[in-house]
Amino acid sequence: VTAVIVPSGSPKTTLLHPLAGLDLPDEGDLLVDGVSLTSLDRAGRAELRRRSVAFVGQTVGLVPFLGARENAEIALELRGLPGDGAAEAIAAVGLEEHAERPVSELSAGQRERAALARALASRPLAMIADEPTSRLDAANSLALGSLLAEVARTFGTTVICAPHDPLLVEQADAELSLGSR
Repeated sequence: VTAVIVPSGSPKTTLLHPLAGLDLPDEGDLLVDGVSLTSLDRAGRAELRRRSVAFVGQTVGLVPFLGARENAEIALELRGLPGDGAAEAIAAVGLEEHAERPVSELSAGQRERAALARALASRPLAMIADEPTSRLDAANSLALGSLLAEVARTFGTTVICAPHDPLLVEQADAELSLGSR
C-alpha cells in the first residue's frame, strides 16, 4: 500500500488518472505491468484497465438499487470475467451480511467497502483509490486502512491511494510525498 501525499488543494485526481490510464501524461511515459501507456490508444488503455487496474474514485458510482454483490458481478460481467469473484471480494471487505441490501441503504463506510469489493472482484494487479476515507469517521478510516493493507497481502494487489487522512497514511507501507503537507 502506497499513500501519495499531496498538499491540500493539489490536484490528486489529476495525478491518479494517468496512473489508471484514464488520462495520459503531458510528457514522459508510464508503464503499467510492463506496458507503456503512451503507446496505447484509448481502447488499448481500456483493455489494460480491464485486465490489470481498478480505480475507485471519490464518487463510488455504485448502482444504488442493486446490492453490493450485484455491483461487483456487473463489474466482472463488463470485464468479460466470471462472476464467482464477487462473493470472495464481498467477504474480503466484510460485507457478507449486507451483500444483498441495496447499496442506497448502506452507510457511507459500507458503500466505500462495496466500491472496493467491486474493484477487487476482478483481482487487479493494481487498485488506485482517490481519497477512499473522505466520507468516513475515524473508526471507519482506521478500519478501511487495515482493509486496504489486508487486501494487498491477500490478493497481491498493489494499492495506491491519495488520502488526506493521517490514519490511513499511518497504515501504508510506503509514502510518496509530493510537496509539503
